[in-house]
Amino acid sequence: MTHSIFVSDLHLDPARPRANEIFFDFAARIAPRAEALYVLGDLFEYWVGDDDLDDPFNASVADALARVAANGVALYFMHGNRDLLAGEAFLRRCNARLIHDPTLVALYGRSVLLMHGDTLCTADVEYQRFRARARDPRFQREILSLPLERRRAEVLAMRAASERHKQQTAGEIMDVSPEAVEQALRSHGYPLLIHGHTHRPARHVHVVDGRECERWVLTDWYGRAGYLRCDASGCAAVAL
Repeated sequence: MTHSIFVSDLHLDPARPRANEIFFDFAARIAPRAEALYVLGDLFEYWVGDDDLDDPFNASVADALARVAANGVALYFMHGNRDLLAGEAFLRRCNARLIHDPTLVALYGRSVLLMHGDTLCTADVEYQRFRARARDPRFQREILSLPLERRRAEVLAMRAASERHKQQTAGEIMDVSPEAVEQALRSHGYPLLIHGHTHRPARHVHVVDGRECERWVLTDWYGRAGYLRCDASGCAAVAL
């Protein structure tokens, strides 16, 4: 049956060989059977700029996705918080189309809202401040103007600060805010919502203004891996 696949929070990194092995197998055997593959952010553990595409690991991931696209699969990429600096060269290498956060699509007769998910975590005020700064074009230009190795050090320092923040912050604060979810659903016409970021894979049903809305949270690939498969009959989480 014609279907689409959704993944996020793979956090691929040379230091995580098992996740990488699963990804390359997924890209070779599973993704080419889909009509479309949507990568909803944090494909990499970190991305320091497209001038790092010559790195063998980065190139191998981009080329694996390009082979998926070469099979006729429509490939879509959304920035997460770890891969904000992925740009045009990366997209061309993968033969992927950039989609913005949020994006509303029509899929098998349903309206589907796609998000990375971090904008829904409104209780985490410190993270939202960081997000606004990291997505500022001026900040990104300043980072990208640095030499590659200096830039890598800066990005790794931000990653370490993020890890410290997570260890010091209650899990409930880092999860989505129900009010933010309801507002997103209401403002986009009560669609099906698919997102990642929180690393809390689950299916939720929200009743918003008397309407039932389905929300799928995608799994991360830390210690587990999987994807969401959607077709005309609905969606199902698939473990890898």
